Amino acid sequence: MYVVSVTVRVKESFEGQFIKATLDNARNTRAEAGNVRFDVSRCIDEPSRFLLYEVYKTPEDFKAHQQTEHYLRWKQGVADLMAQARQGVKHQSVFFGEGDR
Repeated sequence: MYVVSVTVRVKESFEGQFIKATLDNARNTRAEAGNVRFDVSRCIDEPSRFLLYEVYKTPEDFKAHQQTEHYLRWKQGVADLMAQARQGVKHQSVFFGEGDR
């Protein structure tokens, strides 16, 4: 699995708009054939900080995701809501889902 974790810091008072746009992207991404998971989390101690946890079957599936209408809509729609540039880190899964029982 190809995992992408993205940390986003949103300008204060814009969290609601960010959540709305991000849930649209997440729901549409989950319908993509190459997507395995797309979770959206909000930091408890810092409510303007979010974590997007995305899992794709392959790196190519992630690249295809970045060309979708919903991703491009999200990218453009949240650009002015961010307090700083988002930080994405790519990972290769070692132990995922149910794992080896």
